[in-house]
Amino acid sequence: MRWLIDGMNVIGTRPDAWWRDRHAAMVGLVDMLERWAAASGEDVTVVFERPPSPPIRSTVIEVAHAPRPRRDSADDEIVRRLAADSQPGSVRVVTSDRWLCDRVHAAGATVQASAQFRTLIEET
Repeated sequence: MRWLIDGMNVIGTRPDAWWRDRHAAMVGLVDMLERWAAASGEDVTVVFERPPSPPIRSTVIEVAHAPRPRRDSADDEIVRRLAADSQPGSVRVVTSDRWLCDRVHAAGATVQASAQFRTLIEET
């Protein structure tokens, strides 16, 4: 299974004042994803709407962003990646955006709800 994570959607599942420091929230999510991917062996890509500044790098997961930052651009980047994938059925997208869920299913991939996934990675 390969995972495409709607980063800000997962971050937004907890009302922990993440909006006060988006970069710290992104770093925290990448850290959780790295620990989970290392423990599970899963192939993980997290997609943000804009490039983190300063950049967030990882040797365990792919940290990606949409080419042009704007509302829902991470969703568009996820759909673009699915359309370019030769095996979209082996991809699970993590999001709770209904519109993105419909597009993911139409592309042949599966969806995991953001809150459920956040609970899963927090347990690692």
